[in-house]
Amino acid sequence: MKDLKSLFFFLFILITINSFSQLRLPAVLSSGMVLQQNDSVTLWGWSQPAEKIFVTTSWNNQTDSTIVNNGARWKIKVKTPGAGGPYSITFKGNNTVELKNILIGEVWVCSGQSNMEMNWQWGHLPDVNAELATCATNNIRFFQIPKTTSDYPQDNCDAKWENCDSNSLKSFSAVGYFFGKRLNKELNVPIGLINASWGGTPAEVWTEADAINNDAELKASDDKLYEAAWWPKQPGLTYNGMLAPLFNYSIAGAIWYQGEGNTTAPYTYSHLLTTMIDSWRKAWNKNLPFYYVQIAPFTYGTTNQGNLIREQQTKTMQHSNVGMVVVTDLVDDTTDIHPKNKHEVGYRLAGWALAETYHMPGLIYKSPFYKNIEIKKDKAIISFDNVPTGLLAKDKKINALQIAGADKIFYPADAKIDGDKLIVFNKLVKQPVAVRFSYSNAAVSNLFSKEGLPVCPFRTDDWEVEMVPVKK
Repeated sequence: MKDLKSLFFFLFILITINSFSQLRLPAVLSSGMVLQQNDSVTLWGWSQPAEKIFVTTSWNNQTDSTIVNNGARWKIKVKTPGAGGPYSITFKGNNTVELKNILIGEVWVCSGQSNMEMNWQWGHLPDVNAELATCATNNIRFFQIPKTTSDYPQDNCDAKWENCDSNSLKSFSAVGYFFGKRLNKELNVPIGLINASWGGTPAEVWTEADAINNDAELKASDDKLYEAAWWPKQPGLTYNGMLAPLFNYSIAGAIWYQGEGNTTAPYTYSHLLTTMIDSWRKAWNKNLPFYYVQIAPFTYGTTNQGNLIREQQTKTMQHSNVGMVVVTDLVDDTTDIHPKNKHEVGYRLAGWALAETYHMPGLIYKSPFYKNIEIKKDKAIISFDNVPTGLLAKDKKINALQIAGADKIFYPADAKIDGDKLIVFNKLVKQPVAVRFSYSNAAVSNLFSKEGLPVCPFRTDDWEVEMVPVKK
């Protein structure tokens, strides 16, 4: 009897050791995934140290191999062809794993806070509701990363690839979906969308912790952020928990909708955002295209906190390989921080990607941006970039336009459109010095290029702007 017990114990230990030595893959490498086309993509996982792993890809029937290191990890690169599929990949070591129904196309990460996270399940999204009956497609696939934090970079996550259909779309980022839908239509290739977003989060948590903690300016701003019960505040927590599991996975680029979570400390946001972008590019080892949304008009409790962030987001346009979507016209209720129109936001983000990443010609995708000011007697003449055929006001009077003299007192301004220029004046300001447009928390734009894109909020001065509580 004693010998029998010893035998069972030995078999148990043998089975346990064998189970832990099984070849395993991270969740993002699974059946149904989308791999980046025309790339050298990394495949990786875990198994028994010193074991030889063979990888066979069906698109070229080629077998490559690698050896598991003494940390039980292995990694290999394989070349992908142009868009297509479905394909399969077979991994063989002590056991065999086969991944099926793999598509090759374009892969994008969708990240940020609530306006990126927002989906049909939040309610009141008629543009998503209208998609449910016809959205089912094998050529748009979702990978939804659950809200996760970690003090250290993680190499796996609890998620799975799903085809876009009326069920999976309900819980996926609306902005991400409409971005991917336009890419799929215009490029005619499979699109993989990875959503890593969390409502309320400041940009610090999406940035490598050392990049914040070792920068005195960013650390001081981080200390000003308030604690909340619904989202993390500590630098690096979602970077480690939600992004790090993806850093080996080849992607085309990223889209980002965030900023509201940093309005309590807005002055360093451009520095913060460029630091975050650079930390992502370092982690992916690629100069990732990064396209982001300027935050929408909203009635904040403190003056200027919204427009200061928008100003910082505009400043970030000086960084390399980035693009910004202006959405000051897509708000019908400035007391709701979650505008309902996500279709147009995703569509505009896709315009940047199609033009800048995929070099599709003939697209109008840039909003008009302030270029310079010229003073002629009692008038200020404002010039813009990105105005191909002229400006257009959708009402008789251009709203949210102000003018000031040297006394720094701003008055509501009148204006005339002269082609691609704006002539601004007020009879009370005899010698203009500065002009501001849509420079308040909740200003909704009615000035556009004739192609239909809103003029980006701006100010021509660099005077100090105060943040004070709004009187109720």
